[in-house]
Amino acid sequence: MALYRDYDKAGLDAQYNIRARVTDHEAWSARWAAAAEAVLKTRPSRLNIAYDREKLDVFPAARTPAPALIFIHGGYWQSRSKEDFCFIVPAFQDAGVAVVMVEYTLAPKATMDEIVRQNRAAVAFVHKHARDFGIDPARIHVAGHSAGGHLAAMMMVTDWTMHGLDRHPLAGGCAISGLYDLEPIRLCYLNEVLGMDAAAAARNSPIHLVPRAAPPLILALGTAESEEFHRQQEVLAGLWRRHGLRLETADQPGDHHFSVIQRLGEPDSLLHRSVMRQIAA
Repeated sequence: MALYRDYDKAGLDAQYNIRARVTDHEAWSARWAAAAEAVLKTRPSRLNIAYDREKLDVFPAARTPAPALIFIHGGYWQSRSKEDFCFIVPAFQDAGVAVVMVEYTLAPKATMDEIVRQNRAAVAFVHKHARDFGIDPARIHVAGHSAGGHLAAMMMVTDWTMHGLDRHPLAGGCAISGLYDLEPIRLCYLNEVLGMDAAAAARNSPIHLVPRAAPPLILALGTAESEEFHRQQEVLAGLWRRHGLRLETADQPGDHHFSVIQRLGEPDSLLHRSVMRQIAA
């Protein structure tokens, strides 16, 4: 019996069970951990700066005031940490871009509403204190992977006047392998931890929040991702284009959910070059 589109429960679970689809996921995690350890030991940084209820790390650029990339980690809103993904730092820091790695409270301790709220608080904090970190407040960008891609998209569609700012604090964004429609997430195995109802899924789905105006957005995924990840991106891309919003795609040929994020930290990759063009614009 179909539960969502043409998928029964088992089929829908399979679409979003990334670890089952990528059998060497543990090797990817180990690779990230080794690279992250090196970054934390050797790169200039200001670690565990308190914001709201959580912390963030700043990896400053050598010349200031510099553009900045705020990165929001993935883990299906229930695992991983900011440290896991700091392997992306060298490629940006070496190009004169400061990097901010954001931590947020994970489910089930935090609801989806709270997770989104915390990331908004992080963006607002970085914008407010940009000069303290050697960052140009007019050149702050956001990127995220997987659940972080969802959260990056939510930052892009936020009405910031409702959060005490007179204009959008971001100059651009990039969502990588993101989730933009949370209804299938609510219906699959992931919701056992997330605990969303239909209303929470709807109000935190970027496909329902397309703004009248927004900074430019890059959407990217690996071409080896599941059909649902492709559909999620296609739906959001179609909505942005129909509303005349600035959008480009930077899909990585042959990459799966774990390899695609590696590309963000590789200066010669399509994904990295696309983000750097956006930052330099």
